[in-house]
Amino acid sequence: MIRRPFLRLPARMNTLQTPLLTLAVHEALLKARSAGGGTLECSLDLGLSRVSVDVGEDAWRCDGRDFPFMAACKERTVYWWTGAGFEPVSRYSGSLIKLVPTDWGPPTFEIDGIKMLPTAQVSPYADAERKVGLIQPAGKAILDTCGGLGYFAAWCLRGGARQVASFEKNPDVIWLRTLNPWSPTHSGADANPAFSLTNADVSEQIATLPSASFDAALHDPPRFGIAGELYSQAFYDQLARVLRPRGRLFHYTGSPNKLTSGRDVPREVANRLQKAGFATQLEGDGVLAVKGGGPSARRGQAGLRALR
Repeated sequence: MIRRPFLRLPARMNTLQTPLLTLAVHEALLKARSAGGGTLECSLDLGLSRVSVDVGEDAWRCDGRDFPFMAACKERTVYWWTGAGFEPVSRYSGSLIKLVPTDWGPPTFEIDGIKMLPTAQVSPYADAERKVGLIQPAGKAILDTCGGLGYFAAWCLRGGARQVASFEKNPDVIWLRTLNPWSPTHSGADANPAFSLTNADVSEQIATLPSASFDAALHDPPRFGIAGELYSQAFYDQLARVLRPRGRLFHYTGSPNKLTSGRDVPREVANRLQKAGFATQLEGDGVLAVKGGGPSARRGQAGLRALR
């Protein structure tokens, strides 16, 4: 069950044309049928809202349409209505990419079984809210390097950002966004004109962006072993180039176990960012940085003063 009945909604959410089912909803529908049918209140958009469903013996009805009961439903899977049946929200093109439900409502996603967003202690949507707050988005042009499901972008727009330019390398992840009601709409009449989403590798595209064209940046790359180029000195130098003086950056690193990995990734990231001209401060599961600290802006009081 969802731990928090409602979260604050995205600035512009996807308008779904399909119900989304999870194991919890599937079991609630079956239970209602076993009890003789009737009306069931549930969520068909991953906790974003609740609707009344009429449950019969052979089908259930919502918004004037009949839908069949699923023959089987797996845990950790979101199903969407294709028009002919319910299918997992997943794709395989070299890697298995799937939308994964959470106890919080807003889903995460996985690539080959590797979870891409934190969910154990906090909603991935609420986690994005906290991190976006670190860069103070109001009135700013923001670079969102690795868009994922778009939760960073959603909170930037909600926080009054003037412009949000997102990049996402994987077209299958962008497809997931079209079915995720918690992702901001990136095309069509409902799209926010302040928001753009480009299907491209930001490690390559960043060199084409004008210098000093962004006020802040959010960098949420896959883990180092998958995308080492997004942790490189060359990439950090480009981040410094496209940010204006005093521009803020939050770099998600996760919390890798240095005892087992032999590496302290957050410290390595902070050191490279300092070489690129940032003042840095370790912040939760990432690094908060401000352009202009220069190589001499070490952790401690010099870095903290620059980040105020």
